[in-house]
Amino acid sequence: MSRGARAADWEPITSSDKGGPIFSAAVDKRLSLKGDAHGYDVEDPRIAAAAADELRNQNPDAAYVYFGEIDIAGHNHGAASSQYLDAIARSDKHIGTVLNAVTSRPTYAQENWTILVTTDLGHTDAGGHGGSSIKERGTFVIAKGAGVPAGSVRGDVRLVDVAATALDQVGVSTAGLDGVPLRSPDNDAFDTLRPNLQARVDETGIGSGVKGFTHTAPAGWSVDNSRMGTGGVTEWRGWAFATDEFWSQSQRDQWRELNVRSRDVFAVADSDEWADKSFSGTYDSTLVSPKWAVTGGTSRTLRFQTHYRQEAGQKAEVLVSYNGGTPAVVKSYTADAVARWESVPLQVPAGATDVQVRFRYSGSNNWYWTLDNVWLA
Repeated sequence: MSRGARAADWEPITSSDKGGPIFSAAVDKRLSLKGDAHGYDVEDPRIAAAAADELRNQNPDAAYVYFGEIDIAGHNHGAASSQYLDAIARSDKHIGTVLNAVTSRPTYAQENWTILVTTDLGHTDAGGHGGSSIKERGTFVIAKGAGVPAGSVRGDVRLVDVAATALDQVGVSTAGLDGVPLRSPDNDAFDTLRPNLQARVDETGIGSGVKGFTHTAPAGWSVDNSRMGTGGVTEWRGWAFATDEFWSQSQRDQWRELNVRSRDVFAVADSDEWADKSFSGTYDSTLVSPKWAVTGGTSRTLRFQTHYRQEAGQKAEVLVSYNGGTPAVVKSYTADAVARWESVPLQVPAGATDVQVRFRYSGSNNWYWTLDNVWLA
């Protein structure tokens, strides 16, 4: 039995002289072609045919197949060109060749296949990538298999989930990885707000058709704006709930694009964007969690994903109160915290039966703070 199969025609993936290979010796069936030298329109069909033969007639535990023509068409002609669309159509046929090989296996009905189709980047309309625009960063994951409902559309999937899903499929632990298997969807409270998201109000750099923010907190949560200044950009007047597509386009190249651990809808406090329209006072807003049941005398851990950019004059604090008592600071930020998980230990006092968490952010035309997946372990 073949442990793994790989077919690719982009040399940085396959050649040690070009920075690769990126596959270990466990991948014992390899086809390496040269798309840059011979043309991806020539090599991609060969990749499809070889992969189809392997998948139809052999028994790999996992297979990786790469087609390069779409990317080169984007570089040469741009994403708005007919050549780009033609390359997509040809690649679609190649993918069909591979999938038909899988479904034509004599034992297909008794087998458990997970199929993932994805890309690592997008292109500008003029051609090229590597920048921070949503078109260049835009990717997709198309999946079929157990635990993936047919026809479903999700907003919580990240590109790193592809590797986690593939490893999970073959029984390898995904503990410690950034990604999570597609069979383990993100279900945090902020994501329930997606049906309530609105289009832009004051922002001008975000497409008018992008519905990506709301000030309505999820059930059990609230926002305290009693100290909040007046005016400013409507979208960011106090803690808001937004998507990456919306928030990262509010202002490019200020690290908003680096908020890669947040998924779907997340909470954001952004004094920098708020101050882009006439305002008075300062930005001072507090996000308040529900009251969670605890047992006095025990230890718990507050966990959340965060993306915070520091500047003098702003303050970001995590406060905790038990049984409605006075909130006490358990964590504060004095330096950048870029796209990371936080674990804050809590020692529940004797007699306490509930805990409530507050995230207070204040500043005046400073930077921002985002939160996602807040829970008590």
